[in-house]
Amino acid sequence: MQQGQFLAISRQSPERFASPMSFSLSNGTVVDILAEGIIGFSPAQAGNKDIVLSCGVHGNETAPIEICDELVKNVLTGELTLAHRTLFLFGNLPAMDIGKRFVEENMNRLFSGAHSEGEGLVNQERRRAKQLEDAVAAFYTALPVSSNSPERERIHYDLHTAIRASKNEKFAVYPYLHGLPHSKEQIAFMGACGVKTILLSDAPTTTFSYFSSHDFGAHSFTVELGKVRPFGENDMRRFADAKEMLTQLISQHAITLPEFVEEDFDIYRIHQTINRTQEDFALHFGDDTPNFTDYKKGTLLASETGARYEAQADGEAIVFPNAKVAIGQRALLTVIPTTLDE
Repeated sequence: MQQGQFLAISRQSPERFASPMSFSLSNGTVVDILAEGIIGFSPAQAGNKDIVLSCGVHGNETAPIEICDELVKNVLTGELTLAHRTLFLFGNLPAMDIGKRFVEENMNRLFSGAHSEGEGLVNQERRRAKQLEDAVAAFYTALPVSSNSPERERIHYDLHTAIRASKNEKFAVYPYLHGLPHSKEQIAFMGACGVKTILLSDAPTTTFSYFSSHDFGAHSFTVELGKVRPFGENDMRRFADAKEMLTQLISQHAITLPEFVEEDFDIYRIHQTINRTQEDFALHFGDDTPNFTDYKKGTLLASETGARYEAQADGEAIVFPNAKVAIGQRALLTVIPTTLDE
């Protein structure tokens, strides 16, 4: 731990963190380890932000894991001093070990209580999703807001990389806000991270970012930083802006952001959500077709017994296509351009 090897110990000897532990660094920062892969930091002079950075909810999405591992290491060794309370979550450790998206079930469909529906907590992904939810709840509610104290700002960035390449390499999914306004400041922060494509959700989901947004009012995004690569094969130069802005976010009491200019972003809204309901579900474009490839109205996108799914508008684009998802799960989103005020 003195060498900052929290993630390595979590993966190699998780039993060491079977019971929660707490200790202080020489700079006064209190370290709370709740379980393997779950570590929180409370600086001696904490600002008003409560920040959650999660990664590895899919075990083969390695670049965000490497970024967060380095940030944790720098905090533990004293190289980086935090300005705000920060919780780091390394999601699916067993999936990391086998280089797979998940072991038994897609963890990013198991939040907002979905982990306990149906058969209940029957596998490690479901148990871990609940554990991550509990950690976020404890972190956000540890410092209640009083009537004479400034409002605390809650932030959660769930960091991912995508299965396939994308015409827009980096993009973020903004969870459904139930009528609340989207934060231009938060979108400006995404832009500073190099994320210039924003996808506005149109309904509740069972993703991690929606959970923290809906249940705790956090500024929350699912952030796709590029394409899946094995550990050690990421060109970290491609993530330099994101890493720099995340470092500033947690280590500076205030950061300077460029003014939000909507024309600098590609903003989309979800048009169709297509679920796989039959064994013979098939996509009608190649496996190497990038995210955000757009089609003319009437183009056949997917089919299965009893159903054909076509583009319903010119310029309708595909996101997150995956014909191999479990029956009943989302196999494809389509999106169309929009504006924040639309």
